[in-house]
Amino acid sequence: VQLQASGGGLVQAGDSLRLSCAASGRTLSDLSWGWFRQAPGKGREFVSAFRRNGGYTYYADSVRGRFSIHRDIAKKMVYLQMDSLKPEDTAVYYCTAGNRLILSTIRSASAYDYWGQGTLVTVSS
Repeated sequence: VQLQASGGGLVQAGDSLRLSCAASGRTLSDLSWGWFRQAPGKGREFVSAFRRNGGYTYYADSVRGRFSIHRDIAKKMVYLQMDSLKPEDTAVYYCTAGNRLILSTIRSASAYDYWGQGTLVTVSS
């Protein structure tokens, strides 16, 4: 599975961005999907996920109500819509996918099998 993330950029606080992840090599419905981020000097942090079984979505507390994850199976795309952006959202955002994710592991980066290269989001105050 190859993943290509895009859509990052420099925005002001309160603005919106939509990140895109183009997937190839597998059918989207065969996998669970996630977005993680890594701010300068910090570890990789869970942002959001879409679990294959049941179609449940999950969000970090810091982004719930502002971010939403979507997938378009026909286009083989996964999106992260980010609204009301804050300076603390500044990070490199990574698209990821996994074969066997369950409720207890879906927020753990080590549970995912495939990673994209990351796209930088910078939010100015």
